[in-house]
Amino acid sequence: MLLTIDCGNTNTVFAIWDGAAFIATWRASTEHQRTADQYYVWLRTLMDVEKINVEITEVIISSTVPRVVFNLRVLSDRYFNCRPMVVGKPDCKLPVEPRVDEGTQVGPDRLVNTVAGFDLHGGDLIIVDFGTATTFDVVDHDGAYIGGAIAPGVNLSLEALHQAAAALPHVDVTVPDQVIGTNTVACMQSGVFWGYVGLINGICTKIKDDRDRPMKVVSTGGLAPLFQQGHALFDVFEDDLTMHGLTVIHRYNKEK
Repeated sequence: MLLTIDCGNTNTVFAIWDGAAFIATWRASTEHQRTADQYYVWLRTLMDVEKINVEITEVIISSTVPRVVFNLRVLSDRYFNCRPMVVGKPDCKLPVEPRVDEGTQVGPDRLVNTVAGFDLHGGDLIIVDFGTATTFDVVDHDGAYIGGAIAPGVNLSLEALHQAAAALPHVDVTVPDQVIGTNTVACMQSGVFWGYVGLINGICTKIKDDRDRPMKVVSTGGLAPLFQQGHALFDVFEDDLTMHGLTVIHRYNKEK
């Protein structure tokens, strides 16, 4: 069995792939202090609770937090007796190499999403990922990552607004009843929601203009379905895009 690990700035997702489908998926907060032993006890407990009795023989990791990778490597070596693939390392190849400025370090999550998007939908894509940052990844006709855009994440923007303006409260992201808020919370919710609808629509439109060709917009990340309610922003939503990409990259390296 393959254990796929997607380590983001906020959360880390673990999923077990049986070759045809994910049989279990778990999420934990990302903490660089967490040791390999702690990871294993947590995973083993969840597997026992869900009565998942399988042997993990392979591991692939995508991490935007470099400090976490060491302990995940130890987890793989000590408890699963295998050397993990780590996206972004020289020995983990991509089906198509990114075409960006020389010396540019592209986030592993963006590379994985590119591979997954191309595998599922072909080329000429814009992938919008709602994470700690809101990222826009452009996939060329042959599956190459060719660049994109990065904007502050929705929750990050709300937190910054609350911290910088003492009188403004914490609010949840939701679809507002109307654009014009009649109280502070409603005003903030409208500004954030419709502000991000405008941001997403504007950036995607500019990318399409620059590329001068039809492009499919794929969304992923926890808040994507919420923003789909406000406008026809996306052609398709993929809930587990990154995890799917990890299985594609793993298969590609095993078949090389």
